[in-house]
Amino acid sequence: MRVLQRVVLPADRDLDVLKLYVEGRGGRGEATAAGPGGGGREVRVAGRRSAAVAPGGRASFCTYFNAFPASYWRRWSVVERVRLRMRVRGDAVIVVYRSTGKGFVQRVTQIEVDADTAVDRELDLPLEPFIDGGWYWFDIAAGDREVVLEQAEWCADTDRAQGSTSIGITTFNRPAYCVEQLLALGEASDVLDVVDEIFVIDQGTKRVEDRPEFAGAAEALGGRLRMIDQGNIGGSGGFSRAMTETLDAGRSDYVLLLDDDVVVEPEGVLRAVAFADLARTPTIVGGHMMDIFNRSVLHVFGESIARYRWWMTPTAHTFLGHDLAAHPLRETPWLHRRVDVDYNAWWMCLIPLDVIRKVGLSLPFFIKWDDIEYGVRAREAGFPTISLPGAAVWHVPWHSKDDTLDWQAYFTERNRLVTALMYSPYPRGGNMLKESMFIATKHALAMQYSTVELMLLAVEDVLGGPEGLHPSMTTKMAELRALREGFPDARAEPDLDEFPEVKRRNPPKKGREPVAPEGRKALIRTALAGAVRQLRPVDSFTREHPEVTVPHVDQTWWLLSRYDSALVSSADGTKAAWYQRDPRRFRALARRNMALHARLAREWPELSKRYRAAIPELASTERWRETFEAARREER
Repeated sequence: MRVLQRVVLPADRDLDVLKLYVEGRGGRGEATAAGPGGGGREVRVAGRRSAAVAPGGRASFCTYFNAFPASYWRRWSVVERVRLRMRVRGDAVIVVYRSTGKGFVQRVTQIEVDADTAVDRELDLPLEPFIDGGWYWFDIAAGDREVVLEQAEWCADTDRAQGSTSIGITTFNRPAYCVEQLLALGEASDVLDVVDEIFVIDQGTKRVEDRPEFAGAAEALGGRLRMIDQGNIGGSGGFSRAMTETLDAGRSDYVLLLDDDVVVEPEGVLRAVAFADLARTPTIVGGHMMDIFNRSVLHVFGESIARYRWWMTPTAHTFLGHDLAAHPLRETPWLHRRVDVDYNAWWMCLIPLDVIRKVGLSLPFFIKWDDIEYGVRAREAGFPTISLPGAAVWHVPWHSKDDTLDWQAYFTERNRLVTALMYSPYPRGGNMLKESMFIATKHALAMQYSTVELMLLAVEDVLGGPEGLHPSMTTKMAELRALREGFPDARAEPDLDEFPEVKRRNPPKKGREPVAPEGRKALIRTALAGAVRQLRPVDSFTREHPEVTVPHVDQTWWLLSRYDSALVSSADGTKAAWYQRDPRRFRALARRNMALHARLAREWPELSKRYRAAIPELASTERWRETFEAARREER
């Protein structure tokens, strides 16, 4: 029997994540799960794989990490039946449930145990009813004595051999995060049984090896760790290096890509490998993203491409930022529906080497859209991507980042356009070009001139063709930094007192603060008024004093377009920038914006052919080796 998924409990004493693993009262009434070693009335964690239920209490494993996602195994694997195996002692009734794709709960059967020493119980369960969705799970109700679940696992009968993976971690100046991740992997000795090698591609100046904890982390990994120093060529450069090293080593069946700033649930590595081993066809297996700051929140469950506007979006019937502590799995019908995705982000993504041999490495995107493009390219070649429930990492949520405003705006715009040129099913990308032009206009109205300049530079580079993608990997960042230095909105300070005092020459008209425009006509009127304002001369007073302080949550284009200058804070709350209206710059950017998008629309058909034809060469190991050599530093 092959173990597909083991029941696990949190490895630390973090009560914020406990309900991701086990719930008191089986979801009925008050949930009172206690912490490790705690004295809660319902259930306590007794070990990494063990939980104790108090006399008269009830515990449910209808949770994100411990319910069995039957519909995904039914749809994408060769498994037809699953076996629940468990070892239990005490006075217990174990009730097995299943759900449907509509979220309805059905009782399957129950098992009774009355033993002072541990006994084993097994139950075979079919996967036929799970085409549209659904999970299996079990609850434990204790009688007069405490019940201890010593271990439980979901298994399948198979002749397929167990595969192994190498792990590729790309890091840039996050040595503390990276070492913590290595320590967590080193402590999961059973997970390391399927890991051949761990490549850390260190592209920063703050070295991972300089952390005091590094030596202990390396020792715990038992010789599996290999540090690779490389000049900064972004996530796509680091992950392509990990793919290449795994191919060259010839030991692994898969490469698992991990961001450097995530906290991984190590059990997810085993689950991803098991799923890939038993998939019907070579399959990319990704993990979900939890919020690292609010750890019970499932930030992303599945992602797709909105084809007509060519933008990433939550997969249909899923929602961002779902708090599983407040609304657990049993009570959330949409989580029971099977979700099929277009791609999985590379915060955690297991890629079979068979896929890499067929479709190549990442495109030379530096960052942004490299994982999206890869999923779309793999799907075109017949290789699906699965975002597997129960495999996840904790990661910084998007609302805590400024990556659509800062230097990353260049890569977001360029790589989105390139990917659309390669794969969009609509002429000239559908609505994408119009949307791109409107987004640049909104940034200009909001005095975010550096962002507009970055976006327009991206359009110019796209018009230059695919030949410049690889060479720019080692040069573009310096160019972007130099460009942004000339813009006030790109110069941030950590303290508001670093700026002149906020003053307004004239109070709001009739004391009314701006409100959001409602409806299409109101939006158009607001945009036209903002454009007219942008063309007017700037009062010297507003060049000496910001008019207003705008928190990041309020920094919308329609609000900022009403001012001549404003202090605007960053998404992470650590700094602020002084936005200042500049009529000359606005006029120049507006003209370029319209001209470049018009040219891109004219040249789209021919550019699309060029970019499509260039994919094999751009993604080839031979071309990437040249880029690695250009970014080479001494390897340790």
